[in-house]
Amino acid sequence: MKKYVMVHDENLCIGCQGCSVACRNENNVPDGVYRLQVHMKMSGTFPRLKTDFIRQSCVMCEESPCVTVCPTGASFKTDNGITLVDERLCVSCKYCLLACPYDARFVDPITKAIGKCTFCFQNRLSAGKEPACVTVCPTDALVFGDVNDENSEVSKLIAKKNVEYPKAHLNTKPSLGFIKNTKGGRYE
Repeated sequence: MKKYVMVHDENLCIGCQGCSVACRNENNVPDGVYRLQVHMKMSGTFPRLKTDFIRQSCVMCEESPCVTVCPTGASFKTDNGITLVDERLCVSCKYCLLACPYDARFVDPITKAIGKCTFCFQNRLSAGKEPACVTVCPTDALVFGDVNDENSEVSKLIAKKNVEYPKAHLNTKPSLGFIKNTKGGRYE
């Protein structure tokens, strides 16, 4: 069985927001909300500055608190580990928003249903394509694939790089990992 995983390499990300724009276009995300964003975080003091570009989106937890608290079953997991929302069942109670430790969900201002990153499951992944954000990244900072396929690019990357998972101490077992930025801020 496939298990989809994404890795964001902070060393390669340039903060161009191409992934966010592609996501908005591909998924018709309304103004004022987002499924994914890349935040810039600066640290240090001049001339020893460091800039990190940090992706914020759903991390597709194996142990999804948002699914557990959903009273209608609108939040659910697919067999390959992707967390989705069935808008037909969603009553917009917002329990999932409160339960998500990654601040990855939003209320759609038009439909009033809950929205989130889906790895483009309905419109791309189910057609055998990669998520829109991955396909437009000019620096290949995003790698996506089936972690159960040892020959996949994502499996090979995880095997050779130190991939960290956000808020790992919460034991939600995210499927979106990152390779921490090691560039900048190292002046002798």
